[in-house]
Parts: sequence; structure tokens; C-alpha cells
Amino acid sequence: MAMNDNDAADEPIVFIVVGRVWEDQEGASQDAIAVHVLLTGPDEETAIQRALEALSANGYALAELDQIGVLAGEPDDETYDDAYQDALDGNVAVIAFKSE
Repeated sequence: MAMNDNDAADEPIVFIVVGRVWEDQEGASQDAIAVHVLLTGPDEETAIQRALEALSANGYALAELDQIGVLAGEPDDETYDDAYQDALDGNVAVIAFKSE
């Protein structure tokens, strides 16, 4: 079934923001934690601001955001299943890739 322009307008834009965060102000490269943030928003500027607010609320002292993109549908990787749904529900989902 083909999707018309009206259907596309009804779907929220899900952004993915990729970067690194630190739990302290030092920001030593070896202490960086890779993060992916999934969220909806009207534009990239709003998405970046919401991502930074969520990272701060999660206790990260520093953040470097490298890329922002738009997801063209639900990701195939199960790592993102809950985060994608959270984003569609209007929440900001932070996935931190901590190495132990």
C-alpha cells in the first residue's frame, strides 16, 4: 500500500543523536561513554536541545554530539526497540554504551 503525503505528515520525526558523554567535568578521552539519543521533535535544533537536557538529567556533566539524523522507520537492531517506542511516545531515550 502506498503512503500519501498526508500519512507521512502524521508520522512524528524520530531523530537519532550520536555522541559521547562524561560523568565528570574532566572529560578525559578514556572516560568517554558513547551514547545514542532517540527522540521526536519539530526540527534538529529542538532535538539537540532536548537531547542535551536529557543527558544532563541523566547525570552526565559533559557531552559532545557528533551527528544527528532522522530514522526512516523502526531500526532492525533490537538494541533500539524500547528506545524507538519511547521516542514515538514523546520521551527522550538515552542509550549509553558503557564498557566495563
